[in-house]
Amino acid sequence: MDDGLMIEVINLTKRYAGRTAIDGLTFSVRRGEIVGLLGPNGAGKSTTMRILACFMPASSGLARVAGRDVFTESIEVRRRIGYMPENNPLYLEMRVNEYLKFRARLKGLSRVRSRERVGVVMDQCGLADVNRTIIGHLSKGYRQRVGLADAMVHEPELLILDEPTLGLDPNQIRSVRQLIKSLGGRHTVLISTHMLPEVEMTCNYVLIMNEGRILAADQPQRLRASLCEGGQVVAEVAAPEAELRACWAGFPGVASFEICAADGEFLRCTLVSQDGLDLRSAVYDRVSARGWPLRELTRRQTSLEDVFVHLTRAEEEEA
Repeated sequence: MDDGLMIEVINLTKRYAGRTAIDGLTFSVRRGEIVGLLGPNGAGKSTTMRILACFMPASSGLARVAGRDVFTESIEVRRRIGYMPENNPLYLEMRVNEYLKFRARLKGLSRVRSRERVGVVMDQCGLADVNRTIIGHLSKGYRQRVGLADAMVHEPELLILDEPTLGLDPNQIRSVRQLIKSLGGRHTVLISTHMLPEVEMTCNYVLIMNEGRILAADQPQRLRASLCEGGQVVAEVAAPEAELRACWAGFPGVASFEICAADGEFLRCTLVSQDGLDLRSAVYDRVSARGWPLRELTRRQTSLEDVFVHLTRAEEEEA
């Protein structure tokens, strides 16, 4: 076992009656990393998190958290993790501070330490103003924050967060993102989310799942580079469409292109380069040589969303 690993998963499989939720997963997460777990609905993200959090057993395979087996040493694993499920099972009749103190005591903190930690996590999660409010009277966004504070109250080594920004407004999402980023290094964080821009701004490692399997696992910038290092060049040109198509079809360095209508007489050309080439200078020279008006020439870097769509669509087409 590598002491630098917080999570180690080998050949993990979970079968329900009639279907396989996760199929032979193998991946690892190093200590201090913030890892995004991405995938469409039904990909197996929540199932994977529930197994790691000791909420359900796997059908086969191995999973370790902080060197402890989640199946044979589940009590030790639970002491080391903070788990926030997608739908928080909160006690709606309790007040926020009462609930968090209760949860801290359940997790083994002393009376004094629980008071200290509750004060800290309420400040971190923006709950100080509602600390005496009954949870059932809170909005969905505030309930999400209570669930996050609950997961953090005992200072776990690993935070497992299933859709932590669900139901939050843009300002709340930004504050939660900053909080999660601040936890990296001191804690390991595994986040499941559908919000790909949040992953790009928050996570330093990404796992992309589909149909219970890992399709890709790497740093976001490397995943983007693996799809197309040069990204795309977008040019808006006023020219006959047939001539534009002939121009780009014989253009060295262009792997593929699309043309669609822009406003007025302009056409929007999206060019995908080969081998990471930046085509802007060559595009400008070619358009200028033909005397075509050029209104826009920009380079669009490949996004994590492009990678996600490319991988999941390829998987569907192969199936």
